Amino acid sequence: MLDFIGRSPRDGSGPSRRAMLRAGTLGLGGLTLADMLRARAMGQAPVSGRKSVILIWQAGGPSHIDMYDLKPNAPAEIRGEFKPISTSVPGLQIGEHLPRQAAIFDKMSVVRSAFHTNAGHGMGSQWMQTGYQATIEVNDNIFPSTGSVVARMKGPNAPGMPAYVNLPRKVSFGNAAYLGASYNPFAPDADPSSSSFQVRNLKLPGRVDASRLGRRQDLLKDLDGIRRDIDTKGDLAGLDTFYRDAMEMVTGTRAQKAFNLAEEAESLRDTYGRHDLGQCCLLARRLVESGVTFVTIQAGGGWDTHGNNFSELRKNLLPKFDQAVAGLVRDLFDRGLHEQVLVMAMGEFGRTPKINSGAGRDHWPGAMSVLFSGGGLRMGQAVGSTNAAAEYPTSKPYTPGCVLSTMYSVLAIDHKHVFFDQAQRPLPILSEGEPIRELLG
Repeated sequence: MLDFIGRSPRDGSGPSRRAMLRAGTLGLGGLTLADMLRARAMGQAPVSGRKSVILIWQAGGPSHIDMYDLKPNAPAEIRGEFKPISTSVPGLQIGEHLPRQAAIFDKMSVVRSAFHTNAGHGMGSQWMQTGYQATIEVNDNIFPSTGSVVARMKGPNAPGMPAYVNLPRKVSFGNAAYLGASYNPFAPDADPSSSSFQVRNLKLPGRVDASRLGRRQDLLKDLDGIRRDIDTKGDLAGLDTFYRDAMEMVTGTRAQKAFNLAEEAESLRDTYGRHDLGQCCLLARRLVESGVTFVTIQAGGGWDTHGNNFSELRKNLLPKFDQAVAGLVRDLFDRGLHEQVLVMAMGEFGRTPKINSGAGRDHWPGAMSVLFSGGGLRMGQAVGSTNAAAEYPTSKPYTPGCVLSTMYSVLAIDHKHVFFDQAQRPLPILSEGEPIRELLG
């Protein structure tokens, strides 16, 4: 919720420091203004360039062997029910239930040889979203998510926009950890495929008269007096600048316009798919076009296919995923944005090559596929290979650090840059890995 304080009386008895920090609640995805400013005041690299990333997060673990790394010559209990089909890249095949992607695979690349060693959802998610292996199962970040790192290092690509957004709601393990709450994601907490889609925190509550916001300079003069008191206590620095940034997002029109899917042609919305994933991908394109630097999309939560793997993939997961990703990639290329925007799709691990008794596949971190498109990377290839049962890499094995350092290289972020946690321990952005050389242009 957004609460504004009134002008202080002319006798100098303005709001107290505590009241100011409480009242400054610009509810950007659950953040208070104080949270946002406290961490931002620690320092941020200047914004440079317009590169951005859209990460499609397949929570639960997508089945690599049924999507991008089929093994048609393996025994039936491994190869499963799906058949490979040819793509627009000669000699490169993917799963039959990804026909839209197959038709434009010259605009995509897949790394088939990614892997790690942790089969737990939480720990696997931490590893793939942060580059660090967690040693305990927890419900929140121990290390900063990639989006939070990008928000800290780059900031937004345009004023009045958040740097980091989750769609349609906050993604598990997408938080900032020791970087501070201001680098957590902004999330609309609403389904953009719904006719009643609205973004919370971008509209003033009804009880706040817009006329109370009109004279910003007068309001900022009041804040300057409070800032002097705050600065002497070492709580914040540059309050006026950060307050202006936060105010701009709420009172300006850029963010509100970017989230307005009604501006898109009905035919294009149909192309992406009239479902949550399709409309989230379309919204992500609008956001990066308007100045958001990093968007993570929750691609449903059904990828944990322990039972009825083939039915779930064929009837539900893959048709939506195929349509949404192909729609996004085509749209970015059509608009000439493919060099500036990197699209990635992955989950926390792959699935077991051997089918279980419930016609499902279980957790398998030994091999997984990661999809890339755009960002100035080399497209139209499959990087790496796995053995005959898709159990482990047989060439070009790449760790989570390699996958993520490739992304950071697109954004010109040094993945060896060192942060300090609350205990002042030096922690590099990534502890291991180098960019995947086959993808570099």
